Formats: sequence, C-alpha cells, structure tokens
Amino acid sequence: MTAITAITADIAQAGTFPLGGRKVKRLGYGAMQLAGPGVFGPPKDRAAAVAVLRAAVAAGVDHIDTSDFYGPHVTNQIIREALHPYPDGLVIVTKVGATRGADASWNPAFSAADLTRAVHDNLRNLGVDALDVVNLRLMFDVHGPAEGSIEAPLTVLADLQRQGLIRRIGLSNATPRQVAGGRRITDIVCVQNQYNLAHRGDDAFIDDLAAAGIAYVPFFPLGGFSPLQSDTLSAVAAGLGATPMQVALAWLLRRSPNILLIPGTSSLGHLRENLAAATLALPDEAMAALDRIGAA
Repeated sequence: MTAITAITADIAQAGTFPLGGRKVKRLGYGAMQLAGPGVFGPPKDRAAAVAVLRAAVAAGVDHIDTSDFYGPHVTNQIIREALHPYPDGLVIVTKVGATRGADASWNPAFSAADLTRAVHDNLRNLGVDALDVVNLRLMFDVHGPAEGSIEAPLTVLADLQRQGLIRRIGLSNATPRQVAGGRRITDIVCVQNQYNLAHRGDDAFIDDLAAAGIAYVPFFPLGGFSPLQSDTLSAVAAGLGATPMQVALAWLLRRSPNILLIPGTSSLGHLRENLAAATLALPDEAMAALDRIGAA
C-alpha cells in the first residue's frame, strides 16, 4: 500500500485541467490495451486487467479513456467489473463513430441508428445512466484527421445530450475547422488526436485549444503500435535517471497545460512507471533537445 500512496502524491504534481465540467488530474489512463491483441477479443489475463484498473484509481487517476468498440465491448465490461459502483469524481470518456468487423477491421458508423446504438451499448456495458464524455471519432481517414462534414453525426449526439444520456461531447481525429464547426452545434470539451514527441502536426492547434479552455488528449503519446525510438530521447532519459517513456510523457505535460495524458498499459509495473512521470522535471536544455525531435 505504501507504493500506491506514493504514486497518489506524485500524480497530483502534474496539475489539473477541466474536462466535462470537472477538474481532473492531467495524468489519466487509457483502457485500449486491456482488450486482446489488435484491440480485439478478450485479454489473455482478465484478472490482471481488473487489477491494473483498480491500481490506477487507487493511485489517484480520475480520468479513464475507453470505447465500446475496443474488443468490442471488452474494455467497458472490464471497467464495470473492476470499478462499479464508480468513485465520486471519476470521469469516464468513451468514443463512438466506429464498429469492428469480424476480421477485427475498424469501420465507420456515423448513421443516427449507429450512433444511438453505440451510446446505449456504452451505457449498458459501463453500467451508467449517463455518459460523462462522448468523443465522436471521425473516420474520414483512419490514418489521421481529414476534412468532412460532421454536422449530421454531431447533431445526433447533441440530441442524445439533450435527452440526458450524454453529459459532454468531444471530438477525436478532428481538424481545427471541424472543431470550429462543432462548437456551433454544441460545446466541445476535448479533442483527442494523435500527438507525441515525434508526431507534432497539431502544435498550433493545441495552443489554440488551450486559449479556448479546451482539453487536448493525445492518443499514442508513447508512439502507439510503433513505440517512440530516438537517440536524443534515450540520452535525455539517461541523463535524468528516467526511462525514455517517462521523459516522453513529462515532455507532453510541460508542452501545454491543457494536455491530458491517457497512457495505456496492461502491466502494473508500466502503470507505476507511467504515473511517475508526473514528478519528472525537465530542464530547459532537455526540453530544447526534445523539441528538435519533432522538427527533424
């Protein structure tokens, strides 16, 4: 219990930022890796997945990212098993806008029927009456943000919000133009795009969102399916007595105050390593060296 208590004190050092009407700690947890290989099917060790979730919350994590198309249904069912009834202050953020094929493919699901079904699936599998935050995952290009009208699907979610099934709405894989258009339909409380030390396309976008008080939640903060690898990153980490992944997370925390992190893992050891990044202070010269990775 001593180690968990220490981590609780540590992650508070990362500060907080508003999300869905509540202030959450900037270091959260992403549940995607709790599903099977390729985010499909059940995990090899369900008890271990439950243990990681409980350890994350015991360590002070109050922001969990998930989706009912992880598995599908697997991660939400594990979250419910591990944490329901949910502690006060825990914000669970989910995503809609895609379905999984029998071959594990990721397929767009933007119709009113698709989105309504997805919201009800999330409600049922999480065991809640209303979803804290629902991100509309845009699928105009599965490899990254691409322009396309989001008026129709976002209007469906806004209607479900008026019915009381959704508290707040965000966007995932979105462009600045889509966020601006979305804000004319409903409040957008967060944007979830790919961003990390080496993938820096959203630099100006992050700054604009910070000025508007909107959270930015980078997915694949550690590189995702292709983990970050850099001689500079390794050298900075060695000089600070930290791991490269801790340095990559600490860089994101310092990059902008509106960045909320959701590193995922199915390992208790990696969970503790990730959360310890909250205490890692990066000197200016380290930040400058790390900034050059994305510019290379």
